[in-house]
Amino acid sequence: MYFDSFASFIEMGGHGPYVWVCYAIGALVVVYNVWSPMRIRKNFIVDLKRRLRREAKQS
Repeated sequence: MYFDSFASFIEMGGHGPYVWVCYAIGALVVVYNVWSPMRIRKNFIVDLKRRLRREAKQS
């Protein structure tokens, strides 16, 4: 599909708002799917270090 101008590309024949909102939601889902496991891993490592320090003090 070819567009006459950048504005017509953004408008997408009147369907622009729907198309761009769908792309934005898709991008947010991808970002969340990458970020969430990294956050969980970081929290796990922090909790593990905290638990190991606590156990070392008790010994």
